Amino acid sequence: MIKQDLLLRAVVPAPVLAAGVVAGGFTPLAWATGVVYGLALVLLTEWGLRRSGRGAFGPADWITFARATLVGCAAELIAKGDFSLWWLVGLVGVALLLDGLDGQVARRTGTASEFGARFDMEVDAFLILLLCVQVSHALGPWVLGIGLMRYVFVAASWAMPWLTASLYPSMARKTVAAVQGVVLVVAVSGLLPLAVTFALVAAALTALVWSFGRDVVWLARQRVSAEAPGRIVHLTRATLRRPLGYGHNQAA
Repeated sequence: MIKQDLLLRAVVPAPVLAAGVVAGGFTPLAWATGVVYGLALVLLTEWGLRRSGRGAFGPADWITFARATLVGCAAELIAKGDFSLWWLVGLVGVALLLDGLDGQVARRTGTASEFGARFDMEVDAFLILLLCVQVSHALGPWVLGIGLMRYVFVAASWAMPWLTASLYPSMARKTVAAVQGVVLVVAVSGLLPLAVTFALVAAALTALVWSFGRDVVWLARQRVSAEAPGRIVHLTRATLRRPLGYGHNQAA
């Protein structure tokens, strides 16, 4: 069963990524991107499964895997650089529509797992980074701040492990994270005037900086509280009653 699962993960994305190369115009860079991405997808999911003690994908993981394959096609198009934007919008649109479906399937089938949540998070993060790369061609390199922020946060946590602590539930955090993808897809489509697009992306980046900044401060206070409880005031009841969301160490 485990070998069959690995074989499917190795074979399934091949024709889809090959189609992405065709759409990208058979360029060497598109080919290289597809091959490297496909190998990384198979090897990293295998490593993740082994690390989590699981042997095979659950039904929700296959949905995330399909999303990851679509993201790979988007990477091929962006690597090519000369393509119809509607190809990219279509791929990304489907990937975003499928986002959330994997979570629902996992909950309804009782197969939710830490691996599945992490897999979904990494696919989302890489998709956002790809969109930032594309949008940066029109608006400038500052847009990359949206896609790189989570990776900077993760890198910082290597030096400051307290950043990996669980965050309090927050609907605001979840909303800010969701807005990033929507705004970037609109920016990629080119449907709006450049000035309006610039304002929307700048607002999305500002909201993300605020969200990350707020949570870093909260985590820092929690660390101080744990080491010396008398040095800071306890969290307010309002903070503890915030709606369910997820942390930046789980999604960007």
